[in-house]
Amino acid sequence: MKNLILKWNQVSLVKRIIIGIIIGIILAVAAPESAKWVTIFGSLFVGALKAVAPVLVLFLVIHAISKHRSGHQTNMKSIIGLYIISTFLAALVAVIASFLFPVKLSLVTGAEGLTPPGGIVEVLQTLLFNIVDNPVNALLNANYIGILTWAVLLGIALRNSNDSTKNMIGNVSEAISQLVKWVINLAPIGILGLVYEAIVTNGLSALLDYGKLLLVLLGCMFFVALVVNPIIVFLNIRKNPYPLVFRTIRESGITAFFTRSSAANIPVNMNLCEKLELDEDTYSVSIPLGATINMAGAAITISVLTLATVHTLDIQVDIITALILSVLAAVSACGASGVAGGSLLLIPLACSLFGIPNEIAMQVVGVGFIIGVLQDSCETALNSSSDVLFTATAEYAKMRKEGKEVIINS
Repeated sequence: MKNLILKWNQVSLVKRIIIGIIIGIILAVAAPESAKWVTIFGSLFVGALKAVAPVLVLFLVIHAISKHRSGHQTNMKSIIGLYIISTFLAALVAVIASFLFPVKLSLVTGAEGLTPPGGIVEVLQTLLFNIVDNPVNALLNANYIGILTWAVLLGIALRNSNDSTKNMIGNVSEAISQLVKWVINLAPIGILGLVYEAIVTNGLSALLDYGKLLLVLLGCMFFVALVVNPIIVFLNIRKNPYPLVFRTIRESGITAFFTRSSAANIPVNMNLCEKLELDEDTYSVSIPLGATINMAGAAITISVLTLATVHTLDIQVDIITALILSVLAAVSACGASGVAGGSLLLIPLACSLFGIPNEIAMQVVGVGFIIGVLQDSCETALNSSSDVLFTATAEYAKMRKEGKEVIINS
């Protein structure tokens, strides 16, 4: 048994995950009732990721800030700029695609009891209040804006502390990072359970009625992931971007696809940044921040479903209003929750731009939940993998400007 485990661990994580996916599909098709016990593996895996992520972010950021050397430059400005540009371009792509391939919906109910934000001011207000959240409450509720704020402030306050204190924080940070590696090593078993549950619970029959809508949504996401983002990367590093793009999709996107939570994927992204040998001072902040504000997939979902509602109601939209929708979708997406389905509740906000009643907009949210088994999975994969992509891009761009050779390992 020990030799079997050693051989299993010698296989690359991606190959092990693929094996887990295949087994999950086989069990879901062959034993949809008798193998329900495997769903617990998926719940335990996602639960473990969500449990360790807030503590990991807190200590990594405190450690990075407290030991930060004066004059040592990070790439946060560049990374935030890349996050914003990517999210806006994603919204723009979605708007253009929605006009080229208009979709009409058969509206349904299914979003009862959900309360969307009342306006963009409320979304931004929520973000601001998250900043001043109680630190214990922020940890309990995985409020990463609040966690980042407290971690940065504590890190700055501890800059003048003695070396033994900094070493202790560093040791705790390393210990939590090791816990993360152990959890990630269980990904194949966890994803096996998630795949089984997704197929048995949702099936694929419910998606057939919304095939065209899904094609537009997923087409936009793939276009952004495989065309728009690589162009952004190339313009910054002047090298073939696809080895980096494919690696982030393979090692971050696949896991995010099944966990359907940017927050749960933070430990996976941190681990990938470490493998890419990126600057810890930068990625310890940029990755959890990206899980909150880097939401290209959410911007696509908001734009496509809003314009599908517009087409259904035969509302005429001019170019200026479409551009305003792109900006609104991008800003709203930055306030989307980093959990499954977080972007859907922002659709009524975008619909209000066209005077669409809240009752109709909430029916569209119901449609979003029906197709969420694929839409939300692909959205999260795009959001989360691009966190690492742009963190690496900013560092490689800095190396290029300094005349250093940039080597991208695929």
